[in-house]
Amino acid sequence: MPEGPSIILMKENLQQFAGQKVTEASGNAKFEKEPFVGQTLLEIRTFGKQTYLVFEKAAIRIHLLMFGSYSIDEQTKPDKSLRLALVFSTHGMYFYTCSVKPVDLEYLSAIDWEADVMSDLWSPEKAEKKLKSNPEMMVCDALMDQDIFSGVGNIIKNEVLFRTGIQPESITGHLPAKKRKELIKEARNYSYDFLDWKRDFTLKKHWLVHTKKTCPICGQKLIKKQTGKGKRRSFYCEKDQKRY
Repeated sequence: MPEGPSIILMKENLQQFAGQKVTEASGNAKFEKEPFVGQTLLEIRTFGKQTYLVFEKAAIRIHLLMFGSYSIDEQTKPDKSLRLALVFSTHGMYFYTCSVKPVDLEYLSAIDWEADVMSDLWSPEKAEKKLKSNPEMMVCDALMDQDIFSGVGNIIKNEVLFRTGIQPESITGHLPAKKRKELIKEARNYSYDFLDWKRDFTLKKHWLVHTKKTCPICGQKLIKKQTGKGKRRSFYCEKDQKRY
């Protein structure tokens, strides 16, 4: 599943369509697309792993899920995979194998934009308050909770926990205040490092533990284990990551 930084890159690639009017709309997503024909794409907003195409009368929410993708200018996958195609005066955007849903403009005002780790509105204070209100949650689950750290995915989770020296099955309520603040800070820091490396096509070269076998600090074999309620893959070092 694409994580927040990859969605930021998608937004940047789609930005060329802002201010343009839709001339055609199609795809097998189950909603009426005709009302969007003739509407102008006012802006593109992102919230974690979600993208919102904001029009004059409504918005369209795009979530790429596990295997979603998109293309610009031409349809690159078969019709059965095409959830939405929006054609403008000279170019088009195409979304495949993803969740596409129209939402009212009022829906946007209800989103907690301060929970997005890559947003200018990001509030570390609010994230800390949410962590404190969930003292029994495993840290691996907390980092993946989109209401707390919107945009964080499994790669960011594993790398942030290694950077901060926290074992993924640690309990949030057991973290010392200093370590809790460090976790929150690194969730944002690593997301921006991820974005820079993704732009340079060097992301995987910078992974320290994700999908790796040995610890880059001590050389000990890393633990690979499904952790938390979500049973997502965690890679961690028993020596260099403390369980709180």
